[in-house]
Amino acid sequence: MTTARPRIVFLGCPLDSDEQHEAFLEKKQGRLPPGFGDDPYEAVMSLISREIPEPLWESMGSLPVPDWLRPMPSLASTAQVTPEAMVRFIDGDGCRRFAESLQEVVAAEILPNIPCLIGVDHSLTGGVYNALVERFGADRLSLVVIDSHTDAIPTGVLAGAVGYDMDTNPHSRYDPADPLLYNRTDAYHASSFVHHLLAEKRVAPRNLYLVGVGDHPDKKTARIKDDRMARYVAAFSRLQRSGVGVVTKKDLTLQPSKFYRLMQRIDTPYVYISIDMDIGAGNALEGVRFRNRRGISEKQIYRLGDALCQCLENGIALAGMDVCEFNPRRAGGSDQTYRIAANLIAQIAFGRGRKPPARGA
Repeated sequence: MTTARPRIVFLGCPLDSDEQHEAFLEKKQGRLPPGFGDDPYEAVMSLISREIPEPLWESMGSLPVPDWLRPMPSLASTAQVTPEAMVRFIDGDGCRRFAESLQEVVAAEILPNIPCLIGVDHSLTGGVYNALVERFGADRLSLVVIDSHTDAIPTGVLAGAVGYDMDTNPHSRYDPADPLLYNRTDAYHASSFVHHLLAEKRVAPRNLYLVGVGDHPDKKTARIKDDRMARYVAAFSRLQRSGVGVVTKKDLTLQPSKFYRLMQRIDTPYVYISIDMDIGAGNALEGVRFRNRRGISEKQIYRLGDALCQCLENGIALAGMDVCEFNPRRAGGSDQTYRIAANLIAQIAFGRGRKPPARGA
């Protein structure tokens, strides 16, 4: 008797817990690219459904999200969409509650098949990943996070670095008069979820790989004589000393073989792959929430996918994956964010990545 091959099961969640001023302005303006909605799941799945044979996958649709927490709230919810309300949601562990809901859905309705999340807020990754930890165990599951931001630094440490930037940088993007920058909790959210997975021992440091990070302190930063920056530098040092594999954005450009070598280090039976689409922000694509760090090219992105395919070809099983951090108010139209995300899914989940579809297809 043969065992049926696990299928890829797609699910979405358009949670957009973004307290950036720019995000609120975009939501108030109420504009989406013509022909596109505010759920990236629909846009990416329209491409997948045309290009991948349906017997290989299944669609579960998107989890419901309150209107005011979506990328484009309706006019009736506009009064609820305030920075203060978003901060209350985030600091009150609202992101964790959504992640836990996803975990329950994956455990009850997807496993033993392979979940593939198409979401907005990157903190949702923790829910899908935790369902797989419960199934396989943390010692048998590696986590590869491809992201321009580390997401593994405590909120208080990040806040200190922001404070230093405001105090010393005349061109700082932060406003010292913004009360939303102060007295924040160490909640679980898009910029800290990996930190929480480590602290809660859901992922072993030696099984965690952070790829493409652009916020890694350089030698100049390490020499700054300020306690806030010293804590920031020390947080990164602790990550690497503990065994976390780190490949910076600079490494991807100057030493691309470093990523291939790092992927060869994976020795767990299973791997979860999480892709924050801001890895290509301002270069390959524009339709992402955080564009403060310029990302890598489309060609470089597919090279990452190629290295991940080699990892899977070497006997590591794909336990699950996601593509996250879309900004539907900017994605679509001439922007390539949805197209590249669909290509990456085809490349990694279905082994079709060596020749991604042509741009604009």
